[in-house]
Amino acid sequence: MQNRQRFSVCFSGHRPEKLPTGAEFRMMLSLLYSEVIKAVEDGADTFYTGCARGVDLAAAQIILYLKRNNPALKLICVQPYEQQSKGTDGPEQYLYQTVLQAADQVICLSDKYYRGCYRSRNQYMIHHSQRLIALVTDMQSGTGQTIRMAQSAGLDVRILSLEAAARQAQPSHEYFNF
Repeated sequence: MQNRQRFSVCFSGHRPEKLPTGAEFRMMLSLLYSEVIKAVEDGADTFYTGCARGVDLAAAQIILYLKRNNPALKLICVQPYEQQSKGTDGPEQYLYQTVLQAADQVICLSDKYYRGCYRSRNQYMIHHSQRLIALVTDMQSGTGQTIRMAQSAGLDVRILSLEAAARQAQPSHEYFNF
């Protein structure tokens, strides 16, 4: 086995309201899973998530799943502000708290919400990463802005789209096959 250079990956993607549902959503998550597997095979060992509902928490779940068989992987949660999950309840709040508790590290960038705190969080993750994995349906969004920032910073940007998910014949892992 060759000695690969270790590197960090961050994630970006939409909230659930901007994502498809059902089989289309499962295929997009399947693409995300495949891209995470490729990153690990390429040498990624640290993964940053912004802890937002939707893609961020889905990516965190994938990392936590993979950590079961590869405990060397690290999940770092970057909160833009302390009360980020305020206003969520039920399953979303449970998932958020579970991910934070299972993370290897939680970094909170501000005590309180301020205009631009999500952009600051994204800049922090980009600054600490060499690759961005983004699941996007709308480039005129915060995810689109993060992609452009990552490209400007010279990161290896992997963009996953609804179109790519539609071209995928079947899910990349049995987990998504329901």
